[in-house]
Amino acid sequence: MYQLFAVTQPGLEAITRQEMLSLGFSVHKPDPRSTESGGGVEFDASLAELYRANLYLRTPARILSRLGQFDATGFAELRSKAAKLPWHQYLNPSRPLAIRVTCHKSKLYHSDGVAERIAGAIGDSFRQPVSVVKFDEDEDKNLPQLVVVRLSHDLCTVSVDSSGALLHRRAYRLATAKAPLRENLAAALLLAAGWKTSAPLMDPFCGSGTLAIEAALMAGRIAPGKNRRFAFMDWPSYDSKLWQRLVNEAAAAEKTPEAPILASDRDAGAIKLAQANAERAGAAAYIQFTHQAFSAMQPPAQPGWLVCNPPYGVRVTSTHDLRNLYAQLGHVLTALCPAWQVGILCNSSYLVGHTRLKFPRTLSLVNGGIPVTFFMGQVPQP
Repeated sequence: MYQLFAVTQPGLEAITRQEMLSLGFSVHKPDPRSTESGGGVEFDASLAELYRANLYLRTPARILSRLGQFDATGFAELRSKAAKLPWHQYLNPSRPLAIRVTCHKSKLYHSDGVAERIAGAIGDSFRQPVSVVKFDEDEDKNLPQLVVVRLSHDLCTVSVDSSGALLHRRAYRLATAKAPLRENLAAALLLAAGWKTSAPLMDPFCGSGTLAIEAALMAGRIAPGKNRRFAFMDWPSYDSKLWQRLVNEAAAAEKTPEAPILASDRDAGAIKLAQANAERAGAAAYIQFTHQAFSAMQPPAQPGWLVCNPPYGVRVTSTHDLRNLYAQLGHVLTALCPAWQVGILCNSSYLVGHTRLKFPRTLSLVNGGIPVTFFMGQVPQP
């Protein structure tokens, strides 16, 4: 069995936990001494479930496999204990490594010194030196194997990344419009809003189409990781036949979505980008893209969900007064979408207040380094 940690954006832990439970993963409460108690979900898994986590999960950033935990108050102790970990199961000594260290309230507080001893411990285990390089999150290919070390209150947790490139990189979004939304955050917003895939979904500010595409992947039961490469594929323990069987099972489970997914934007260029991204995702047939202002939207008769990431004046139209846009959005929703569920991502409760809609549920997040809130509510019936 593997002890795994699904790293997620702070604030999304409960959503990721619920997603994992719905897929049958065995999640458990984190160690209160560990710095991993926030920012993710711990779970136990077989090799097949480790592969399934990377293949199916939509909201985490990466999946770490824990090699071990031990107390360490000195560098010699750290190196000696780390050398005893099962590195041979995960690493090829000829492949470059990247070592990421965080220290919190521990006697060993110098992260570079800790990284040096961990590299030495790996070299001790293989009886040869290893190459340590930087890990560039912006790269998708030829990434080194990432080793994550956390020291909290002298408890050292050593993990190996099984994902490689961040999981939000689904391999479909090669083109982006202004202020793009990460794929895993878009999926989390849909789950947080409680969207039922049997109900219609609209996004009248679709940009590069991420919300609509993630909705189509969810409704079509399309595994988000089926078209990309993962770090575990370079492990000595990699079972290519098992992975291919899981991918084939995922493909066999795909279906045609039951309800319409409507995406629109007043920017014709954004619509072209969104359509190209949807084609790469294999979801273009499931989304109706329209070049139009949100005021021209024509919702289906069946009530559904409207989830959107409208401009909020930080990176897009920062010199414009957006109060009228939000007031008009509220007016249009009240007139055209009675009883619809609504989710709006915005950095300003003041702007959202101009919709004159009530949002009893909120979720605080960070989008592109900007603190934002996801406002959730329902349009009243006349």
